[in-house]
Amino acid sequence: MLLNLIFLIAGLIILMYGANFLVDGGAALAHRLRISTMVIGLTVVAFGTSTPELVVNIVSSADGSSALALGNVLGSNIFNVLAILGTTALITPLSVTKTTTWVEIPLAVFAAILVLILVNGEPSDTITRAEGICLLCFFVIFLSYTLVLAKYGVAGNGEEVTIKNYTLGKSILFILLGLAGLVGGGRLLVTNAVHIAENLGISERIIGLTIVSIGTSLPELATSIIAARKRNADIAIGNVVGSNLFNTFLILGTSATITPVRTPAGSTTDLVVNIIASGLLFLFIFTGKGRKINRWEGAVFLALYIGYLIFILNKIE
Repeated sequence: MLLNLIFLIAGLIILMYGANFLVDGGAALAHRLRISTMVIGLTVVAFGTSTPELVVNIVSSADGSSALALGNVLGSNIFNVLAILGTTALITPLSVTKTTTWVEIPLAVFAAILVLILVNGEPSDTITRAEGICLLCFFVIFLSYTLVLAKYGVAGNGEEVTIKNYTLGKSILFILLGLAGLVGGGRLLVTNAVHIAENLGISERIIGLTIVSIGTSLPELATSIIAARKRNADIAIGNVVGSNLFNTFLILGTSATITPVRTPAGSTTDLVVNIIASGLLFLFIFTGKGRKINRWEGAVFLALYIGYLIFILNKIE
């Protein structure tokens, strides 16, 4: 058991470093190919922070651990809104742009509702391959939307993308190292998370909702806290909402396309909490002056997340 925990933590660390190497190498290579900084930020960097979840879910789906895959996506989305935005809003009130208010956040609410509908459709308690492809189509639409915003200079949220000045060879090496770290770290994390769950008699769903989802959301947490400390709240909220859309459309879509995702018992609670979190995010924008998430609302988010964790952990037999 202790060895499994050590390997799980090692896998998480390797996964994080792999994502960083991939982002640095990919951004440097894209820059050498004269791709604009704005597009790099919206694609390479945004994709990089969601890569840990993607790799974990691909490995989980390939191994038939669909409960872990679904738990990772739902757990990450809930953690992103309630814990990450709750924490960053306590640091500084989060201003929300017009496009994020009226397009991206409503799209995140729609994505959360769509997953609930797919799970309760036919066949019941399963997201089929066809439905996975449908989610991937929504991801293509979302990606096209972000690229259009980049073209007309609407998106980017003022984010300065740090690009390493690597040679072509070093850029490719970092990409390869990043991919190797992601695959190896993802395999270590998933395999040992499943072993821990089996040894403790805890379901894969709970492991996915807690250890795996929180661990793979660390890049978003770090990015948002740094952005909030620099008073660039726009990045913090855009990072979280964008990550949730990546998680639902790309990661869950890819997982279901590889292997139909079966919904474990108790997942209805997680699906509903996912909808409530996105819905509250949209509602809180309009509760004060201007489009902002204030400190007291951040405290509400954190309290809800702690309450949610206590609820699901108390359900462990």
